[in-house]
Amino acid sequence: MLKRLSSGIARCEGAIAAGLAALVSLLILLNIATRSLGHALYWTDELAIHAMIWMTFFTTSAVLKRRDGVAVTLLMDALPSSIHQGMRVFVDTMVLVFALFLAVLCWRWYDPATLWATGFDIQAFQGKTFNFIYSETSRTLGIPKFWIWLCLPIFAASLSLHATVNLVDCLKGLVSAERRSA
Repeated sequence: MLKRLSSGIARCEGAIAAGLAALVSLLILLNIATRSLGHALYWTDELAIHAMIWMTFFTTSAVLKRRDGVAVTLLMDALPSSIHQGMRVFVDTMVLVFALFLAVLCWRWYDPATLWATGFDIQAFQGKTFNFIYSETSRTLGIPKFWIWLCLPIFAASLSLHATVNLVDCLKGLVSAERRSA
């Protein structure tokens, strides 16, 4: 079930990333056109940057799910298959540790428990935590930046799922390989 959920989320991430790539291209073309006409739309720069950041996180999560990340495999290719499998387990474990660490950092940064405890009163939240995440706005778009930064906890959650599925698959492969050799 987790494997199907992970695959479905990865497909959605790929589709969203493709849509965001198209949006970035359109925003850059719009920016070029409006600047050449002498009526620049300055918000297009900021929106293109934020769309590119979101696209990068969605793409990274989907790529790590498929284990298609850029890698130098010279050492891995030279190792015996038993050590090679152990290294894959190690890599999958490190990706999961990173994803969980990022999730913890995002939880502490967004601090939803304290936000809830203050009744979603941003002023009270800021006074209690000295965390101004919910009041800082973007320069030209004027939207709260926590919406923009939301890509990080989404990335941490999806990467945690993908890394867990990859690690379980790798461990299953390791166990079945040991059974075949016994």
